[in-house]
Amino acid sequence: MRLNTLKPAPGSKKDRHRVGRGVGSGWGKTAGRGHKGQKARSGGYHKVGFEGGQMPLHRRLPKRGFVSPSRDLVAEVRLSELETMTATEIDLAALKAEGIVPRQALAAKVILSGKLARKLTLKGVKATKGARAAIEAAGGTLEEIPGKVAQTPGPKA
Repeated sequence: MRLNTLKPAPGSKKDRHRVGRGVGSGWGKTAGRGHKGQKARSGGYHKVGFEGGQMPLHRRLPKRGFVSPSRDLVAEVRLSELETMTATEIDLAALKAEGIVPRQALAAKVILSGKLARKLTLKGVKATKGARAAIEAAGGTLEEIPGKVAQTPGPKA
């Protein structure tokens, strides 16, 4: 095999479909747009969800639920993600530096997902029962800070 003889796989390169280029092509005159009407005009189509002036479905249905402001404050960390880290002592700052948890996270919690084969020391990071067992089975230790996981911001005075 030589670089100058490489060719794309047969059928992988299709010609661009050019419309409105003569009646003999089969896509001339109206170029696949039909005759007249809103859809035949340039820029002529409605917004997604628009129902011709009728109250759209997404506005007819009642609102439901809310987005919790404290949703992203505790980040989940998989065991498989800990396995890929180079550090042996892991805390919230190390997880943020590696890009495993978002910068705005106030706490992290390790969940049992994937395998852990090396010895790790976790400081100030919470863990589920299964994750704790897996870390200790691999010879690692967990040093948790007692108290609440994350403090949610209170109402403004």
